Amino acid sequence: MNDAIDLTRKRDRDFTAAVEAQSGQNVSTCYQCGNCSAGCPAGFVYDLQANQIMRGVQLGLKDQVLNSRSIWMCLSCSTCSLRCPNNIDVAKVMDVLRHMAWKEGKTNYAMASFWQSFLTTVRHFGRTYELGVMAMFMARTGRVFTDVDLAPRILPKQKLPFKPHTIVGKDAVARIFKRFDEQRSAEGDK
Repeated sequence: MNDAIDLTRKRDRDFTAAVEAQSGQNVSTCYQCGNCSAGCPAGFVYDLQANQIMRGVQLGLKDQVLNSRSIWMCLSCSTCSLRCPNNIDVAKVMDVLRHMAWKEGKTNYAMASFWQSFLTTVRHFGRTYELGVMAMFMARTGRVFTDVDLAPRILPKQKLPFKPHTIVGKDAVARIFKRFDEQRSAEGDK
């Protein structure tokens, strides 16, 4: 995929409406100022920048947007949302796009596996458990020895504790996941 929106691609007029409805954002108000892309800390690995993703949504370029690596590389840090002069929560739009891509089976396997591993640890422990994320990711993808060379430098710094952290508010996190699961079930019944 090249670095720009391809206007020759098939347009899906309902896609824009679906993204706006699910995200609660008026994507149509984006006037391509580029602030979201300029502030994005992960933009250097994107195949389409945040503003290009937003433009693709506006134009109904569903396949191009949902097949983009960028939606999976988004850190959900909300820098883009904070910089938007039209108060569009771009990070929320990116999250909706990930869910749409996941539902349609348009996922990059490694990135989706990492995303699922991360969310699984948050679901179980109330926050990320780094060693658990790595173990699940390696098990899902078969990439067992990919980053083994980093262990000698990371372990002494206690960046990968063997036991998950305990947090206050784990019940609140569990309620968020419960609401999500209920909403997903309700959508599946439609």
